[in-house]
Amino acid sequence: MAPGVARGPMPYWTLRLGGAAPCSQNTNKTCEECLKNVSCLWCNTNKACLDYPVTSVLPPASLCKLSSARWGVCWVNFEALIITMSVVGGTLLLGIAICCCCCCRRKRSRKPDRSEEKAMREREERRIRQEERRAEMKTRHDEIRKKYGLFKEENPYARFENN
Repeated sequence: MAPGVARGPMPYWTLRLGGAAPCSQNTNKTCEECLKNVSCLWCNTNKACLDYPVTSVLPPASLCKLSSARWGVCWVNFEALIITMSVVGGTLLLGIAICCCCCCRRKRSRKPDRSEEKAMREREERRIRQEERRAEMKTRHDEIRKKYGLFKEENPYARFENN
């Protein structure tokens, strides 16, 4: 048996990828014909069906311009694909960042915020002023009672003991 030749029937993935049929056979045919084989790349400028360069993610410009290269489907070029993926990726990252910021704010907001602190201080100040007014009124009333002899003394019998 010759080296490098597979034994037995051809694997399914080799048939699916078009193992024996090279992409160059579909040159000057339609884009759809070329892209039936997923290992092929269609170049719109020269109507060439080329083998996809699997060693790089994107086809090099020397092979075919990105705006003319098609792979998988004929209506999407690599340029549009890159732009679309960039926008989708950026939107995803922005969404994740916004979610993280919202979560951090919620954790921080468990403490009373400035408006709540201000309201609590104002309530405390009003309570203190009310207590001061209450004490002043009590003092004034006690003075009036004392003046007219209505003041209750600690020991009401104390004035009779000295006589």
